[in-house]
Amino acid sequence: VGILGGGQLGRMMLQAGLDYDVDFCVLDPSPEAPCHRACEFTCGSLTDAATVVAFGKSMDAVTIEIEDVSVEGMRQLEDLGVRVVPSSAHVQLIQDKGLQKTFFKAKDIPTAAFTISHTLTSFPVVQKVRRGGFDGRGVKVLRSEEDEPLSKEACVLEELIQIRKEVSVIVARTANETKAFPAAESVFDARANVASIVACPPSPDVSSRTLAECEAIAKRVADELDFIGLLAVELFVTHQDEVLVNEIAPRCHNSGHHTIEANATSQFSQLLRVVLNLPLGDVTATRPFAATVNILGDADTPKGSPASYAGVEDALKLPGVYLHLYGKASVSPFRKMGHLTVCGHDRDAVLALAARLKAQVKCRFLDVSAPPPLLS
Repeated sequence: VGILGGGQLGRMMLQAGLDYDVDFCVLDPSPEAPCHRACEFTCGSLTDAATVVAFGKSMDAVTIEIEDVSVEGMRQLEDLGVRVVPSSAHVQLIQDKGLQKTFFKAKDIPTAAFTISHTLTSFPVVQKVRRGGFDGRGVKVLRSEEDEPLSKEACVLEELIQIRKEVSVIVARTANETKAFPAAESVFDARANVASIVACPPSPDVSSRTLAECEAIAKRVADELDFIGLLAVELFVTHQDEVLVNEIAPRCHNSGHHTIEANATSQFSQLLRVVLNLPLGDVTATRPFAATVNILGDADTPKGSPASYAGVEDALKLPGVYLHLYGKASVSPFRKMGHLTVCGHDRDAVLALAARLKAQVKCRFLDVSAPPPLLS
């Protein structure tokens, strides 16, 4: 199996893949990508079709851990008979937020009202660049003409929704079956618009009826696409309990990391089952409550600095806490450097511990000019 992209999602896919009799190869443009020490690794461009074809043509199957890949390269691999999951056509659509929104509208899937234009005529409005935005980048709320737009090019201009909750549902789909993981709620760091804590199940003030609607809409998106693979569907829940699709991702997702410890099958193992054309696994939650705490680079960290972690030892003394460091070579402000999963039987206790760990476990830059700390 070839994986296009060698970041943390690919790394966790490799870990899940140890349970299968599979050889993995990874392509990534960074020689220090998180996957580079864990598999057969090729350093090369993900967006160059010839490089993608040269990498993937000898594989039985190819999958992705990032959308920013050459669709033409994926299409050529399909023509050569390589099993490509997800398909090049689906990646091409999802790469472009404008095409995503147009698809939702055409299929009558609930989503915020929008236009695609380079002209700003009314405020407030949410401006989204069509390609390349992720982890909070490429999205900006413009409240007046005085706000500097992200781009002068045609963008998605979306109605500003008063959001009560942000929920994700991860759907696995093959030609024969569809399974959805229980919905999870994301709580965002407003400074960088990146999730800091993910809780599963969501807050009790999101009714079971609303959660059922979230799952039904997510499955419908996958069905309307005729999608094969793992599809993360991000949804808004409004103050009127209206459910709207925000956007989709054709891969494993940050909102599903807790499934490693808290579900019968993790999202990573589930994707591999689809890639290997195996039956889908049980998605039942095996822990009553779980929360993911993203370990982000500190806001004042110089971009590209060596990483240093604080608070990890104390975190690992606590029952029900699981550590995942991604092996990234450098840290930048709000960069995802790892995560902690907290599992337990009491929701309030799990969330309180998650909040405590968010405050205590930090990733800062390592001052290589300073003397090393004494070991106790």
